[in-house]
Amino acid sequence: MGFSELVGLRLRQVRALLKWAAVVTPMAIVVGSLVALFLWALDEATALRFDYPWLIYAMPVAGFAMVFVYGRFGGAAEGGNNLIVDQIHEPDGGVPLRMAPFILVSTVVTHLVGGSAGREGTAVQMGGSLASSFGRMFRLSPAETRILLMAGIAAGFGAVFGTPIAGAVFALEVLTIGRIQYEALLPALLAAIVADWTCHAWGIEHTRYHISFLESAAVGFHLQPLLLVKVTMAAVAFGIMAHLFAEVSHRLSAVLKSAIPYAPLRPVLASAVLLLLVYLLGTREYLGLGVWSPNPGDATIPGFFQPGHVDYWSWFWKTLFTVVTLSSGFKGGEVTPLFFIGAALGSALAGVLGAPVDLFAALGFVAVFAGATNTPLACLIMGMELFGTTHAVYLAVACFVSYLFSGHSSIYLAQRVGIPKTMGRSDLPAGVAVRHLREHRPPGE
Repeated sequence: MGFSELVGLRLRQVRALLKWAAVVTPMAIVVGSLVALFLWALDEATALRFDYPWLIYAMPVAGFAMVFVYGRFGGAAEGGNNLIVDQIHEPDGGVPLRMAPFILVSTVVTHLVGGSAGREGTAVQMGGSLASSFGRMFRLSPAETRILLMAGIAAGFGAVFGTPIAGAVFALEVLTIGRIQYEALLPALLAAIVADWTCHAWGIEHTRYHISFLESAAVGFHLQPLLLVKVTMAAVAFGIMAHLFAEVSHRLSAVLKSAIPYAPLRPVLASAVLLLLVYLLGTREYLGLGVWSPNPGDATIPGFFQPGHVDYWSWFWKTLFTVVTLSSGFKGGEVTPLFFIGAALGSALAGVLGAPVDLFAALGFVAVFAGATNTPLACLIMGMELFGTTHAVYLAVACFVSYLFSGHSSIYLAQRVGIPKTMGRSDLPAGVAVRHLREHRPPGE
């Protein structure tokens, strides 16, 4: 390549970068602002539920109304995260703008009445919906719209958790198991950074987590052989937990659809089950997001990081509450409940293995998420953004081992298999979606 050709190539790259900056920046500002509104509304709804405990008895009515409105007016928005992933793989019709207000309002209502759900799915859907609309507004080609949708995912994820680098990598990694979509690297990173900055500019503060284990150690990676063995053992459990969560969620959803053809009645039944569980357990701590509670004794994600605090069964109950909530039609994400489940399971395993509770809570926090979404790199980076780099080796082992032991399952049915997790899997054709893979999966896989 001659000098003039090289200069021409670099100029074209600069023009392309400026073009993406012009498109992505305003999109990310809007997404970050909408995520800020969503997080504020979520906190207000949660506070209202604690102030007015009777609100949980409105759960059946809220669930019925939510699913009815989605079915009547939501259209393609009902597809949620899977629709966005499908549109990135095979552009066809785009993502409707109505998805953003529908998912925002319905998620807030879910938390207002006590549904056990998260917020990542909501932020990603808002990001994808707005990105698709910006793509139509700027008349982007299908290939360019595909990149912008990935940037929208990055913006939503980065803003809702305050982890922009993890958000960018998540958007590139979540589409296909074993492959990363590098063509969207810079747009996704820019979108995540701008959206996160915008969210903070509105005054939103994210939950801080603290690991006191080795807090006074010198800067650098820590590695202790026996502890590493314990981390590996726990990571196997994290991967199995991720697999079980995804499979039970999908199977319960299928059972409810088969048993109750009229969709609005499914959350009514689920509400009855959840209220019965609240009565039988004598606690409401597994309702809602699980990030904070005015009751000091309640199980919360930050609580699992308290040194010496071991909770052996909260992971099980949160799994049950979340699967029943989301499989029936209530809206919200799975990821924050997965954080709760992982941190709780990590706390329990720390008690069994004689390991630092706060460290294992952090490992479970990211590793169960890594296994359930097949995004080990994004989760490793998230762990370092949230907990620092001192424990990077343990975080990497936890995320990578969990990813392997979760099998080819996923909470996202539209996710595709790019490279099988184990060699010699000729029965897994490249590009097959998880939803199709589940129909022909051998037992245990």
